[in-house]
Amino acid sequence: MRRQTGFTLIEIAIVLVIIGLLLGGVLKGQELIQSARVRNLISQQDGIKAAYFGFLDRYRALPGDYSAATTNITGATVNGDNNGQIQSIAGGGTIDEHVAAWEHLSRAGFITGSYTYAAVPETTASAPTNPYARFLQLIWDNVYDGAPTTRHNLKTGNQIPSDILAEVDRKIDDGVANGGAFRFSTYGGNTGAAAIAGSGTCYAAAAPNNWIATNPVTNCGATSLF
Repeated sequence: MRRQTGFTLIEIAIVLVIIGLLLGGVLKGQELIQSARVRNLISQQDGIKAAYFGFLDRYRALPGDYSAATTNITGATVNGDNNGQIQSIAGGGTIDEHVAAWEHLSRAGFITGSYTYAAVPETTASAPTNPYARFLQLIWDNVYDGAPTTRHNLKTGNQIPSDILAEVDRKIDDGVANGGAFRFSTYGGNTGAAAIAGSGTCYAAAAPNNWIATNPVTNCGATSLF
């Protein structure tokens, strides 16, 4: 009589346990990657804000807007108009001061890297990027949501998933995409193209206007208000 072969209950249980461990490891790995990206974005924002205020304290002028940069900062190639606003040429500046800001900050030793001024569009030689390879922007404007007024702000650049921005906002602000000091921005990098529409896309159209964390949108951006 031929003996039947197959898996025992114990063998099946062992296989299921192994599968469970593998799935758990994958999910944990994804969680760690997301946490690292959140920490990276927060660290980048905090570092540049500290550099901004450090530069202001040392030179009594704003990076990019500093009119004596070529005299007092080794390697600086351009000066701003010293009107107290980091502007673009389109916004009234004599140069694109928001690009010059990176040269002034890096040549003065306030941020890592070495950036050289070039008129827009920015390149990796003239401006830093976020973890998703999109350009940051330090500027005087009102390109952000939630009853904006013109003020200095530091844009993250776009192509950031909305769930990442949701976690950043919860950690450093109020979690609301169009309120507080960290808000959604349509700034789309160095091309001038907008990040996708905010209300109802990157964040909920209805109050409390939280970022979309379930089924996240991949092309979003934000800004830190000064």
